[in-house]
Amino acid sequence: MSNWLEPLIFALALITFVLGVSSLIMSFLPQTAGAEVMKSKVEYGFFGTAGIVLCMVCSYALAHV
Repeated sequence: MSNWLEPLIFALALITFVLGVSSLIMSFLPQTAGAEVMKSKVEYGFFGTAGIVLCMVCSYALAHV
């Protein structure tokens, strides 16, 4: 019961991985035509990449706790 840090870091890594991958998938899916299509694709790609990088940081932290 004394080790609370590892499960919290693991949960954070899992959440960021799932959100990052789903954002990357959303950036590759076709969207309806409009003025904001490219902007939303770039935003989804950015959030996906940021989620994957944050997952890697959490995995590194989990390995060195």
